[in-house]
Amino acid sequence: MAKKTVPATAVAKKTAPAKAAAKRTAPASGDGTKTAPKKTAAKKTVPAKTAAKKTVPAKTAAKKTVPAKTAAKKTVPAKTAAKKAPPGQPSVAEPPRDESHTALVRRARRINRELAEVYPYAHPELDFQNPFQLIVATVLSAQTTDLRVNQTTPALFAKYPTPEDLAEANAEKVEEILRPTGFFRAKTKSVIGLSKALRDDFGGEVPGRLEDLVKLPGVGRKTAFVVLGNAFGRPGITVDTHFQRLVRRWKWTEQTEPDKIEAAVGALFPKSEWTMLSHHVIFHGRRICHARKPACGACPIAPLCPAYGEGETDPEKARKLLKYEKGGFPGQRLNPPQAYLDAGGIPAPPLGAG
Repeated sequence: MAKKTVPATAVAKKTAPAKAAAKRTAPASGDGTKTAPKKTAAKKTVPAKTAAKKTVPAKTAAKKTVPAKTAAKKTVPAKTAAKKAPPGQPSVAEPPRDESHTALVRRARRINRELAEVYPYAHPELDFQNPFQLIVATVLSAQTTDLRVNQTTPALFAKYPTPEDLAEANAEKVEEILRPTGFFRAKTKSVIGLSKALRDDFGGEVPGRLEDLVKLPGVGRKTAFVVLGNAFGRPGITVDTHFQRLVRRWKWTEQTEPDKIEAAVGALFPKSEWTMLSHHVIFHGRRICHARKPACGACPIAPLCPAYGEGETDPEKARKLLKYEKGGFPGQRLNPPQAYLDAGGIPAPPLGAG
C-alpha cells in the first residue's frame, strides 16, 4: 500500500514549482524594460525649469516693452509745452485734437466772457437813428469801412430821410453821394431798390422778420441779423469776414460757408448771447486779431487760442499792431478796461485817440 501512493517529492515535481511559474511569467523588471520606465519618460519631456528658460521671463519681457518713464519722455509733458512760450508771454496750452463737444463749448464761452470784459461797450459801429438808417448803412458797409460809411450817410439821410424819399431819388445824385464808399453804382441800385420794396410791400417800415428782410434788394442774412439784433432786439449772429476768420482760428468750426458757420457757432451759445457775441468777436477782429498779422503778444485770450503764434508774439511789437477805430461815442471806455491793465495787460488809448 505504501508503494502505490505517490510520495510528496513526486507530487512536487509534477506540479510547476512556484519559482518555475514565476520564470514563465514576465517579471516586473522585464515589463519595465519593454515599456519606458518612469525616469526615462521624465527625461524625454521638458522639465519645468527647461520650459521656463525657453519662454521669456517676466523681467526680460519688461525690458523689451517701453517703461512708463521712457514713454513719458517721448511725449511732451504739459510743463515742457508751457516752457516753449518766450519769457514775459502767456503760456499757451493748445486744445487737444480730440477736444470733446463739451470742452469746446466751455472754451468758446470762456472766450466770449473774456472778450466781454475787454469790450464792455461793444456795439454796431455804424451810426444810425432808426431801422431804415441801419439797414441802408449796413448795405453800404460792404467792401469798405464803417468809418467811411459814417462819413457818407449823414449827407444821404439829410437829403433822403425816409424810404419814400430814397425810392424817388435820382440815381446819379445818389451815386455822387455814395462814391466814397466804393462800388457806388451797385450800392445805389441796392439802396434805391430796397427803399422801393419797403414803400410798396411794407408800408415804408423795415420788417422785423428774417424771412422778410432777406427778400429786400442787397440784403442777405448778415445784414438781416444786424438789423434784427440792433434795431429790434432779436438775437442773431452776424457772420462777416472778421467773424468767419476768428471762429475758424479758435477752432469753433471748420465750416467755410456763412450759413453753416452761423449754425455751428449758434449751437455753442445760448440764443440770448448771439447778438453781443457777434459784437465781441467783430471788435476783437478789427482791433487785435487781424487777418494778415494778428497781435498775438497783446491778445488777452492768447491762453485760450489754438492759433497763438500765427502773428507777432513779442509784446512790444504786438502793441504797435493794435488798431483803434476813430470817432468815439458817448460813454466810451479804455480798450481794454482798467481791470485788464491793472493785471499787466496792454496799455491802450481811448477810442478815437489814434
